[in-house]
Amino acid sequence: MTVALMWEARAVPGKGGELLAWAQAQGLPVSPLRRETLRAPQDRVLVITWWDAEYAADLPELPEPAGDLVTRPVHRWRFEAVGDPYV
Repeated sequence: MTVALMWEARAVPGKGGELLAWAQAQGLPVSPLRRETLRAPQDRVLVITWWDAEYAADLPELPEPAGDLVTRPVHRWRFEAVGDPYV
């Protein structure tokens, strides 16, 4: 089964680049199958990691950034892949 973990944070206005750099520098103790880092308006940063694991598996996640870098706690979601991803 493939599980995707999503981590999304919103930076303090004007600190989007700093939050993006911070997220990109965060290592994980185990490498996922795939990792993507994205950004969006309003200084938002999204990191998605894909894992070959069961849905409830204990998987490493990115930590919370320093409180002076974000406007609110990080949002986290977990999804499982369904069907053929190429159809």
